[in-house]
Amino acid sequence: MITQTVLMHSKKIIRAGKKTTEAKKALIMVHGRGGSAEDILTLANYLDVREYALLAPQATGNTWYPYSFLMPPAQNEPWLSSALSVLKEVMADVEADGISRENIYFLGFSQGACLTLEFVTRNAGKYGGVVAFTGGLIGDKIYPENYTGNFEGTPVFIGTSNPDPHVPVDRVKKSENILKGMGADITVNIYNNMGHTISQDEINLANTLVFRK
Repeated sequence: MITQTVLMHSKKIIRAGKKTTEAKKALIMVHGRGGSAEDILTLANYLDVREYALLAPQATGNTWYPYSFLMPPAQNEPWLSSALSVLKEVMADVEADGISRENIYFLGFSQGACLTLEFVTRNAGKYGGVVAFTGGLIGDKIYPENYTGNFEGTPVFIGTSNPDPHVPVDRVKKSENILKGMGADITVNIYNNMGHTISQDEINLANTLVFRK
């Protein structure tokens, strides 16, 4: 009997900004549940990324995995593994075009922020920077055995609301501890009653802490 991996997500990438073959830096932008690659790319208008190549993968059906990120990971399979594979392929393509990992940045919102944090922490290394607008590591609990490598001082910013309808502050704090322990230069800002959105203050901090470094 041959077991075959089901590919839930195809590698559909919307690009903006400079070409990867011409840019020195690249930003991979990951949309949230119900969002789109085109939507998340509009955030670039507010970020200091004018000289970057911008790449936004599109999830099949506009969602990366079907259930809450707080469910046991197995319940979100095979979609979760497929989504992580898409990000790995996008990063490999960027590297193949001559942009080194230390000049590759990641940004995500909500479900996309959770996926972004999960991907970079499973593949920790010296990245340009990571921005997670409302997100935490994926699972019914933290699974430290899934995370390897060292961030070597990579700047990471996480912003979230207290409360948030989808992402508990406790999970954000536990995620912060994991990334800090793996060498990330991490900043977490928790905003009282901000709602499930992205604030101007978060944009400002992302620019100051990550994109201007």
